[in-house]
Amino acid sequence: MSSAAPPPGDEHPVVPVFFLSDSTGISAELMGRALLLQFPDRTFETELIPFIASVETAREVVAKLDEAAQGPVMPLAFTTAASTEVREVLLTSKVPIIDFFGMHMDRVEELLGAPGVRQARRLHGVGDVRRYNDRMAAVEFAIEHDDGQTFRAIERADVILLAPSRCGKTPTAMYLALQHGLFVANYPLVDEDLETTDLPRPVRDHADKCFGLTTTVTRLSRVRQERRANSRYASEEQCRYELRQATAMYDRHRLPTVDTSAASVEEIAAVVLQTLTRLRRSASPRRGTR
Repeated sequence: MSSAAPPPGDEHPVVPVFFLSDSTGISAELMGRALLLQFPDRTFETELIPFIASVETAREVVAKLDEAAQGPVMPLAFTTAASTEVREVLLTSKVPIIDFFGMHMDRVEELLGAPGVRQARRLHGVGDVRRYNDRMAAVEFAIEHDDGQTFRAIERADVILLAPSRCGKTPTAMYLALQHGLFVANYPLVDEDLETTDLPRPVRDHADKCFGLTTTVTRLSRVRQERRANSRYASEEQCRYELRQATAMYDRHRLPTVDTSAASVEEIAAVVLQTLTRLRRSASPRRGTR
């Protein structure tokens, strides 16, 4: 289990939490953690149990949950199991289970007037082969075009992230590629680029695809200290200079800009996607015009 030590003087006991799935468990963990975040004064010890693919495995999981229920604190469990047989077994546990799939599937079937297939691995599996292959191609593109390693086929990029080193370009690019199938290149702004507010030559013809990332001086310096302690690269003076010059470049070219200082990679990606959608809509001809 992953856990965090309770704060000194915390009167609340640690709550065991299980994320259960007949697939990868990504959705169960994501939605479960989103709910748990609303309880900042409580401490949780979490465990992911994925690939509960059979009734036999489900029974083993129930035994584990019931054993945990004998502890000093009643655990919580979140599940997104799609298989009816697996879900029915899991719900026999003594542990209270928040069943995301069962909670909503009946209602969706009612609204659509059709039964769902209720099969595992349809969200994160390879069921949609075309979408899966598109995402893998996007990941390869992001790796190849990480930190300005190459500009080959840069015209294929959906997004080009610009920022000084350690502002979050690589994780954002990889997330957009893996989760959304976007072709993302990222370009590190170095001292030579920051001597002018012109866009760097390799991306100058693709300003409409460029996004600027920025952060705070304090955060950038701290992150860089972990990489090169007590160096000019990590000094607040250097970080302040780079961020100021980068912002001037973004402003001159009216680039969409995302502050990564207090945002998760998911939040950064959501802003990029929202901006892309807005830009594409504004660029499309209005209906009824020629």
